Amino acid sequence: MTTVFDFLARGGPVMVPIMGCSVLTIATALERTWFWTSLLKRESQVVNEVLEAARQDLDEAAAIAAQANDTPVGRFLSAPLRLKNPSPETFRLALENAGDKEFVQMRRGDKLLETIVAVAPLLGLLGTVTGLIATFNNLNIGGGGNTDTSQAAAGIGEALITTAAGMVVAILALLVFRIMVTFQGQQMDYFSEAGNELELIYRQYWYEPALSAAENPPPPPRSEPFVAERY
Repeated sequence: MTTVFDFLARGGPVMVPIMGCSVLTIATALERTWFWTSLLKRESQVVNEVLEAARQDLDEAAAIAAQANDTPVGRFLSAPLRLKNPSPETFRLALENAGDKEFVQMRRGDKLLETIVAVAPLLGLLGTVTGLIATFNNLNIGGGGNTDTSQAAAGIGEALITTAAGMVVAILALLVFRIMVTFQGQQMDYFSEAGNELELIYRQYWYEPALSAAENPPPPPRSEPFVAERY
């Protein structure tokens, strides 16, 4: 541990913000890992149960979705099922609105990682410049005296360490960001597929039969003619 701290200390003061960026990157990666693990673990089961129940009873499907309200897909499917006899347009609008809200949660941390990807290499470059400045300050060129080679080497070491650290942090942040973007794209497709299936079930099993029954009511029962009984 002491060796690690000594190595970082040789990077100079620029290593402080670079290490701050690395801590933020790791914290974001851990938080997003927990988020995606909890989401992917249950979503297939929730979607299958809700869609299966929606073919039989919308109230039961709404109850199943409400029980999974701690998951994004549960909140997404629950939004239109809470409505009372909605039109297909209202049903789809509820799905789209709920999907937009969940996608915002899925994109948490993206801006932070994008900032780190852009800033970390610049911090490394800044450390390179400050290290080279320290190196040239310690070179006694034309002064007729002895050059302090140890201090000059320390300046070069600071330049190399900060450059490498900035690049490593930027690469790590970029990898985490690209993985998150991949998961987001897959989830958007999956949510769209599940939402379209639920809307189709609503139209086919509930809305269109009710609309047809309203437009074509059954004929009233025919009354039997009154015939007086003979005594």
